[in-house]
Amino acid sequence: MSFLELSARDTKLDESLLSLAAEIDRFEGYVRPHAARMAALAEAVARQFNLAPHDRQSLRQAALVHDVGEMVMNRDYIRRSTMLSPEERLDLMRHPVIGEQEAAKRNLSRAVQLLVRWHHEWWNGEGYPDGLRREQIPLGARILRVVDTYTAVTDNRPYSPALPVAEARKYLAQWAGLAFDPRVCLAFLSLPEEMEELKSSAENPTPMFDAPIIEPPRRTLYQGM
Repeated sequence: MSFLELSARDTKLDESLLSLAAEIDRFEGYVRPHAARMAALAEAVARQFNLAPHDRQSLRQAALVHDVGEMVMNRDYIRRSTMLSPEERLDLMRHPVIGEQEAAKRNLSRAVQLLVRWHHEWWNGEGYPDGLRREQIPLGARILRVVDTYTAVTDNRPYSPALPVAEARKYLAQWAGLAFDPRVCLAFLSLPEEMEELKSSAENPTPMFDAPIIEPPRRTLYQGM
């Protein structure tokens, strides 16, 4: 199921959320729809865990607005082509909490708010903002952590050229048990590779926004996606 089919099928993902997702993508410098890809991939993984329809709805909505905090913060360094300073990294780590607050202001459910807050928590407890670990992290947030990373590394961004699909899948496997829930990684890696959302912009360039493509060294996971 493509993200276009998903958005057309589910009237709960209304035009205001899809429009907001596109606005966030533009701010972050993605050349393809990042949040909508996340929503479709999160849905595909969630079905493998038999999540209830209302939980999948919350997950899709959280995927669409997960980085609204970055846009609200409106920091120049988010699109800059150089590594972040320690001070900038600490500042960036505020964005999930700000995103949670923004989701509340937009009357999204508490489930969506918490998924936004916890989408950067790590399986081994080294994530942020709350340092949750393993099953302390809701399954939906663990799914978002995997699909957010995958969609980020397979798309061209101002500071990071896209990885081919094979390298991105290897990247996820290497971080399983550290950043990612191994079961979620396994479920994600079992998705059929012909899914449109799995394609990398390095292999299937379809730019949507007029963002410059710069090729500095890739940032680390600790600096966020």
